[in-house]
Formats: sequence, C-alpha cells, structure tokens
Amino acid sequence: MDGKRTLNAVFVIFAALFLWGVVASRGDRPEQVISIGILASKDDEDFAGARALKDYVESRAGGRIAVKIYTSGQFCGGERECIEYLQGGVLDVFMTTFGGFGNFFPEGQAFELPYVFDGDAVAECVLDGPILQDLRSETLSRGLGLRLMTIGNTGGWRDFATVARPITSPADLKGLKIRTTPAQLEQEMVRALGANPTPIAFSELYLALATGVVEGTKNSIQDIVGMRLEEHVKYVTLDDHAYMGAMWWYSDARWRAFPPDLKPILEEGFAELQRVTRALPKERQQSALERFKAKGGSIHAPTANERAAFRAAAAPMRAWYVEKYGDRWLHRLDAAVADCARR
Repeated sequence: MDGKRTLNAVFVIFAALFLWGVVASRGDRPEQVISIGILASKDDEDFAGARALKDYVESRAGGRIAVKIYTSGQFCGGERECIEYLQGGVLDVFMTTFGGFGNFFPEGQAFELPYVFDGDAVAECVLDGPILQDLRSETLSRGLGLRLMTIGNTGGWRDFATVARPITSPADLKGLKIRTTPAQLEQEMVRALGANPTPIAFSELYLALATGVVEGTKNSIQDIVGMRLEEHVKYVTLDDHAYMGAMWWYSDARWRAFPPDLKPILEEGFAELQRVTRALPKERQQSALERFKAKGGSIHAPTANERAAFRAAAAPMRAWYVEKYGDRWLHRLDAAVADCARR
C-alpha cells in the first residue's frame, strides 16, 4: 500500500471508529453505522446491490441504522486488505467472488469448476439451498471471523472472447494465450482446453490485448464492453463456463454485537441486495451483446453438441480438484445441482 492510500485508509478507519463510538451517545443519530466496502465503481451491480440494501434497511429501521457505502476501493484497496478489515471488525460488509473465496477457503474452488452449473435457474437454486447454510457454518467454524449473508451475482457468466478467430470447439483454443486471474484453478482449466494461461490483472487487460500479450480472455460480455475490450476482441463464445457468484460477507465480530431486534431487518436487506445483483446482469447482457455486435463483433451461441464437447474437454478438472482438496464439497455440490435440475 503506498503512502497516499495508507493515509486515506487511516482517515476512513478513524472516521468509522469515531462514528461507532459517538453515534450511540447522540439521541438524534443512528445507533448503528454499517460500512460497506466495494472495489467496483458506482456503475457496477455490486454498488446497485449495496444501495438496495441501504435503502431497504434505512427505510425500515426507524432511524436506528445508517449505511455508508465506500466504492472504488475507498475503504480498502484490495481483497486481502478488505477481508482483514472484516476480520478485525473495522469494516462491516464486503463481497468476494468464488475465486476470492478460494483464497481463504480452498475447497470453495468447487464453485469455480467449469460447467458445474447449467443456467441461472440451477445456479440460483443451488446457492439458495442448504449449501448456503453449510458454507456459512463451516466458514464460521474455522474461526475466519466472516459470516456469509447471501450469494448474488457480479457480471453474469464467464465466456471465451478472442481477438483473431472464433471459438466453436476446444480445438479452436489450442495454443492461444488466454488471460486468466492468478487463481490456479482458472489456469488449469485453460490448460485442459489446450490453451496457454496468462495471468494478468483485469486493469491491464486492454493493453495486453492491444499488444498481443494475450490473444483472448474469459470474461462476461458486460465486462468486455464495460472496459472497451471490444476494440480488440472480435469474437465471443457464450459457453457460460463459470457462474460469477458474489459472496457477501459480514464481519462476525460486528454481527455478534449488532442489536438482535435489528438483525431481521438487515437479513431482509441482504435478500434485497441479492435480488438486485442477480437481476441487473441479466438485464444488461442484451444491451452489452448489441453494443459488441455494433462494434463489428461476432457472437457464437454453442449448440448442444458443442457444449458437450467443451464439457468433455474440461472434465479432467474434477480429478484435479479432488486430488488437491478431496471430494466432500464436490459431492455436496453435485447433489445440489442434480436436485435443482430435476425441479
């Protein structure tokens, strides 16, 4: 963290601590001030969800709760720092992706396995089912100081996007340099499909595509147009290989100190957050697709046989996961998926 960011963080922390310390002593002030830190901007569904929670909670708590939202890394500049603030009770709320979850709960990478979910309905059914409580309980039992409140969405689904050629089969990926996050599972998946994983920060992806450092990426169509990547990426294959889940966490220390009579309102607020963060990516996908095509891009929706070929090529990832993390969570996830698919 550089000096300027350190000073900013210190200022925010002391401001939050000041509010927590004096608010209760002022009859005209809220009893509780909830701080939400997000790394995204105000244009993102993460902010829209946080705002929905704020509006819901503040309108129903009779003035006893105020919610402060810090966007674009204002409160904490990165995922690790934000998690530490949650664990220390300095920050109340933060969101991680499934990939970020895997950094402190390695078995959680099961939710990032390629093609584990088949469509929004199945994914949402699974993530709203008993597995949510299982994740919450086990995270708490490990003493991580994090309470899982809900799982929404942040961006839709990950798809393959390339510069020079369309991808209609795993063979088309062979030898391509595909951008990934640093997550080992993502890199192994790209290797399994015959491509060369190239970990690069999302903020550096535009330049990497422009200079040929990478020849493609695995992002949602919303992220692609949001970062103007369509200026270089010309082909998108809607293979939906990963559901971009958003895990919203509450500091367990702060939760345990929260007034019991206000907790139901806060839980209802998280339900509203979930509703918004799941709805927005679906609404925005069509406009993103239209913008991509208007810029000369080509969209490919795989046939059933093509999807089966991608699934088969990525199947070795399951054995890779089991060897590293065991099969307990994978069996649990598979059972939940099968149950939801039957409904």
